[in-house]
This record gives sequence, structure tokens and C-alpha cells, in this order.
Amino acid sequence: SAGALAPPAKNVVVYRNGDPFFPGRKFVVNQRRFLTFEAFLNEVTKSIRAPLAVRNIYTPRHGRRIAELGDLQDGCQYVAAGFEKFKKHHWLAFFPTFHSCRSTGSSHALGCFYCSVFRNGDLLSPPFPLLLSKSNSLQWDALLATLTEKVNLRSGAVKKLCRLDGTQVSSGEELVNGDYYVAVGNEEYKKLPYFELLVPQDSARRMLWYIDCGQVV
Repeated sequence: SAGALAPPAKNVVVYRNGDPFFPGRKFVVNQRRFLTFEAFLNEVTKSIRAPLAVRNIYTPRHGRRIAELGDLQDGCQYVAAGFEKFKKHHWLAFFPTFHSCRSTGSSHALGCFYCSVFRNGDLLSPPFPLLLSKSNSLQWDALLATLTEKVNLRSGAVKKLCRLDGTQVSSGEELVNGDYYVAVGNEEYKKLPYFELLVPQDSARRMLWYIDCGQVV
């Protein structure tokens, strides 16, 4: 029958281009709901409340353009854009390093955890989300080097990581899942209202929910 030949439904999560706080929208893509790729783009435009009509869908890590419904992969994440240039989501792009976290469907099962890192003295930039495995976090120098590359402190290299109260973290074993930290260079830690000013509460809760539920690609 025709029903038996229809391809299986695909579950995908779509993010807004250049919006690090948007928690994503889940879509069930099947032939009954979307006859054409154009219909899918129109639905994405409405559902994610895009400021302009969505005209392009990209993979989050490499920015590869998706041209048709058949290119969408079940269980994967994508970025929706208009005609503007694709902007890599730092936290989405960072996650594929840790494929092992995804296989059980839970970020905790294999010792993976998530935290967010602010830039010392910077009340304009959102925190950088960081997903780590326990084995990765034990390599403290490597972690600081990664933060130096990703966070782009005005003062240069990241030399230390502090809690929001200013106390210093000296090893990966001290990092707590879901907590917020501040990346600091050689300068003194600057105690500022990072969390209150830079983290929209609803978005933060939903973003952590996606991660805990294994939405890591």
C-alpha cells in the first residue's frame, strides 16, 4: 500500500541562526504534514518566530545547507536562517566532540556534564556553554586551552576559572553539572551580576532540559 511505502517520520530540533539563547523547537517531519520543503520552511518560520522568513536550513557544526526534506536526518539538530550568512552556534558546534554522551540518551549516564562560562568583566557577551566528559575535564591544562580558544578574553589566555562568588576552581573534579563559572586571565576576578544580566531564566531552563534529555549532536 502507499502507506507502507511512505518514509518514516523524522524528529528534528531547529534553532534560530545567531541566537545562542533560543532553546530550539522540535518538529516531526513526515509526508502527511509536509508535502514540500517550502511547506516545512514556512512552518519553521512561524514556530521559531523568526524575524524574517526562513529560507535556508543548515547543519550546526559545518553549516552545510539542507536542500530538501530527504536530507534531514532523524534525531539531528539544524539552524534556520533567512538569506543572511550562517552563524555557527558555539555551543552546538562544540557538542559533537562528545559523541559518547549521546548513546545512552542521558548526559549523566556516561559521566558527561554541562556548565556555562562567562568572560571576566564582560557584561555584553552571553556565557559560553561547555559540555564535558569526566575524562576530558581531568585534563585541566587542555580545558583552559580550549576555553582560551573559545571564550576570547580581552586580556588573552584563560589562566583560571572562578565560581560566581570569586572562589577559584583548580581541577575538573570540582566542576558541578549545570553551574556557572567565570573565565579569568592574569587580571583579578571582577565580581559583577553576570547571571542576573546575561541569562534569560526561561531560556536557561529549557536549554538545560534539552541537554539532559540527550539532545546532543
